[in-house]
Amino acid sequence: MSSQPTQRTTDWLSLIVCVLVLCWISGSTLGIQFIAFLLAAEPGAFLQRTDITAPQIFFGAAVVQGLALLIPLLPFAVWWRAVRYRAAFRAWLGAAVFALLLAPTRLIPSTAPQFTMLLQMLLALLFAVTVWLRTGRGHILECAASNALAVALFCGILLALPWLAWGALGSPFDVLSGIAAALAIACAATLLSTRVWLRDMAHDSRGAGWDIAFGGFVVGAMLLVMGSAIGFNGTQVWFMLGLAALGWLLMPLVQVNFQATRGSNARALFALVALVTAAPMLFLDPKAGILVAVIGSGELLVYAFGATALIVLGAWLLGLILSILHKRLATWQTAQFAWVSVGAVALIGSFIYFIAGQPGFFGDQVFVILKAQPDVSAAKNMADYTARRKFVYATLTAHAAQSQSDLRATLDGLHVAYTPYYLMNALQVDADGVGGWLLSRRDDVDRVLPAPVMRPLPAKPPMSQGAETTAPTAPEWNLTMIGADRVWNELNVRGKGILVGQSDSGVEGTHPELSAQYRGRDGNNDYNWLDPWFHSTSPVDIGGHGTHTLGSILGKHIGVAPDAEWIGCVNLARNLGNPGLYLNCMQFLLAPFPQNGDALRDGNPGIGALVANNSWGCPDIEGCDPNALLPAVRALRDAGVFVVASAGNDGPGCSSIKDPLALYDDVFSVGAIDRAKRMADFSSRGPVTADGSGRIKPDIAAPGVRVYSALPGGAYGANSGTSMAGPHVVGVVALMWSANPQLIGDIDRTEQILRETAQPANIATEKIVCGDPNAKPNDFVGYGIVDAYAAVKRALAEK
Repeated sequence: MSSQPTQRTTDWLSLIVCVLVLCWISGSTLGIQFIAFLLAAEPGAFLQRTDITAPQIFFGAAVVQGLALLIPLLPFAVWWRAVRYRAAFRAWLGAAVFALLLAPTRLIPSTAPQFTMLLQMLLALLFAVTVWLRTGRGHILECAASNALAVALFCGILLALPWLAWGALGSPFDVLSGIAAALAIACAATLLSTRVWLRDMAHDSRGAGWDIAFGGFVVGAMLLVMGSAIGFNGTQVWFMLGLAALGWLLMPLVQVNFQATRGSNARALFALVALVTAAPMLFLDPKAGILVAVIGSGELLVYAFGATALIVLGAWLLGLILSILHKRLATWQTAQFAWVSVGAVALIGSFIYFIAGQPGFFGDQVFVILKAQPDVSAAKNMADYTARRKFVYATLTAHAAQSQSDLRATLDGLHVAYTPYYLMNALQVDADGVGGWLLSRRDDVDRVLPAPVMRPLPAKPPMSQGAETTAPTAPEWNLTMIGADRVWNELNVRGKGILVGQSDSGVEGTHPELSAQYRGRDGNNDYNWLDPWFHSTSPVDIGGHGTHTLGSILGKHIGVAPDAEWIGCVNLARNLGNPGLYLNCMQFLLAPFPQNGDALRDGNPGIGALVANNSWGCPDIEGCDPNALLPAVRALRDAGVFVVASAGNDGPGCSSIKDPLALYDDVFSVGAIDRAKRMADFSSRGPVTADGSGRIKPDIAAPGVRVYSALPGGAYGANSGTSMAGPHVVGVVALMWSANPQLIGDIDRTEQILRETAQPANIATEKIVCGDPNAKPNDFVGYGIVDAYAAVKRALAEK
């Protein structure tokens, strides 16, 4: 760049227009992406639609954003006469085109991150080649001064250190895909910066200080728009902010030209952008865009925000330092010192990664469903309940051992890790998308589903703590509404002799509401507790969700069936599961096994749970298709396990019951109502269209708004959700079976009693009509609100 430009007057009109356009670019980009993020987190609540997915929302946002930028920028980029400002408009226009070009990658679900990265790489390369061809051929990236390249590498590695400390790599193929994508994106950004903006700016330079200050805004806004187009759905905010902050670092880097050339140090700019892009591309878990999975104290969102904040602050600080020193750096003979500094910071980065970070590969898995699914429906005709369960377990495990033998041998030969299952004939395999495709080609495989795995955190999230420390002295409204207190007092039934199975975030086993009912209260956790997530050896609960839901089932002062016992399994320690994690717990509840045992050999179905609570769902972001777990719930029903599933919190739109397990006819699905017996807005509705059945769901409703129950730390608190409603029905079934043990395992008759004794709900004020609200059952509350007193009284009459 020229160090002594000709004195020119300020073009105030161009400057004012440029500032206004800059504000529009920044405001619309951030605003549209933020709105998309909120809509994608709860599409049912905001859009009241269940047929719109998060990828479709992000795709729509990308198109709207691209057009909102491209249309007003086009005339400025073509006809604005001032060269300097026209160059800025063209750089921004190029970024808008880049965003539109990459918009289709937003349609790729989060369960296919490799495909996302590879497609973004190809489209970024297409964009880069187009810019290269239209701006004059020659070297794709012009040479950079040695010192400038060293400074760029030093800054890039330094800015990547937070990700090295807090992030975790995916699979080897994830890493290769991420590197390729980062290089292609950096190439596109560098060509757009140097050949569209810097080349014309050099012809109208106003001095290094002005060029750096103004150019920082130009390049920063350009990278903001480009950053909004890359990464995974929901994670683009970290790319946007991190890259946008590079504007005032890249511009002084252009001035660090130790060979006194008039080049733009293109390779140095490329190196810096590539490193800052690659850091989150490689180390940020693609699931970070799923808000419900990563929000919370000590969760991934905290680390992603912290790493990005450090990048932004670090880039600004380094840019300020380079802005001050760029003239001196042009004369200093510092090449050797600069490269030594690169080596030093690289060594520090290696130390952080291997000593303080999380070295290794932590890729996703695939869930392989085999064609041969056994039929154990004959068990329903067996009079002896224990024999019935043992028959189901023996039949399923024998079938799994025989039908999976060839596939297991193949995987063993390739040294590929896997987990076999028996409750449905399936395996979860350590394989990426390519491996999954190869497995799907086998004759014995029905289909292969993605099984996303949360990458590890730098530290285990802290235990959640409730605020209230006082147990209620009288039954809460939710218990009196369904008549549970009348069952205790008038019928003298409290759930004794019934074992409840809890699959959730965990359970605080020492909670005063729950400790006495834990079957392993004598200290023996074998057959009573399983934690596939963190491998805890006794009941604990990081999130608090499981403690709350179990408290509503059998808490001493807060539960429907306070004398029932429980065993537990962790399937959602970090609130994002996969088919295998759910199946682990479903198998454990049918046939518990020792903590170091084998589910297929060491299970004891004679001591398994009678009633299973499932305050969770398995949506497509977790790898489930509508029938992903259907064979498992059918087997549980055949074995005589009463499976209760919360309907989901995707209301108030119709057909929002769409995820396993709640959509299945073989489980009893529960919606949520409030104190006034009105359906909660969040409660999912039927009819079920996800599997094409059109069946009416939920089956019944129960209290699910501001339900007071147990929380970790020996505390209490009120939560809302269908997760709180389902446990009430679990408790009622426990009361019914305790009152009349002849009903144990008779799923059909138990469901019939629950339906026939349900109370009417107040759904006359529903604004959205799903099916016939006056029908019984209907797609709002099924047969009505569960009535513990009437159901138990009817159960007693069955004797």
